[in-house]
Amino acid sequence: MKLFPAIDLYDGKAVRLLHGDYEKMTVYSDDPAGKAAEFRDQGAEYLHVVDLQGARDGVGANLAAASAAARVPGLRAELGGGIRSEDDIKRALDAGFFRVILGTSALEDPAFLLRMVEKYGGHIAVGVDVRDGRVAVRGWLETSGTDCFDFIGRLERGGVSACVCTDISKDGAMRGPNVDLYRSLCERFTLDIVASGGVSSLKDVAALRDTGVQGAVIGRALYDGSLDLAKAIEVAG
Repeated sequence: MKLFPAIDLYDGKAVRLLHGDYEKMTVYSDDPAGKAAEFRDQGAEYLHVVDLQGARDGVGANLAAASAAARVPGLRAELGGGIRSEDDIKRALDAGFFRVILGTSALEDPAFLLRMVEKYGGHIAVGVDVRDGRVAVRGWLETSGTDCFDFIGRLERGGVSACVCTDISKDGAMRGPNVDLYRSLCERFTLDIVASGGVSSLKDVAALRDTGVQGAVIGRALYDGSLDLAKAIEVAG
């Protein structure tokens, strides 16, 4: 299982939200690239970067800071947040990201998603943010009526190779991930599932590994120091 340390960007700074609430934001670093290098030095090979303003507003606002983090040697970085056009995809890939994560646009414009998957293949993943079993959009500010299992089924049939699935109720709460959700997803689908939200201990890492997920995003626990990244990577295998 691959581990993706997370860098969420707002005004060029590395921050974390609680339950996706922009009013509950903690700033952890003014130097996202330096934070990425710290993760690399602890053994990370992958990085998960989110432009929070882009996710909320639909317009990327942190590409310079995101690119600086993505270009840290030794890391493969993915970018999500506000990627809603082919130009956005091209800019992200040109900025050094190996994969972009479509969210709102994937749900609201399935024809666009299919075109991008056909053109860019594995460079496209989809973020499925789940609130009470439904898919949330626009930086988690709105919840659609779409069931997350139905949506992921459509993604798989459309040729999407990877899905980053976040349980919003767990995100930033340090109370453990929704293991049952990820086990169900891995039993039902063959596309790669990357789990996100709630990982706070080595026990959580082991539990996710045993569900069969392809990867896990870790955020707040790394910033608070409650989880040692090097040990987590060893447990992840």
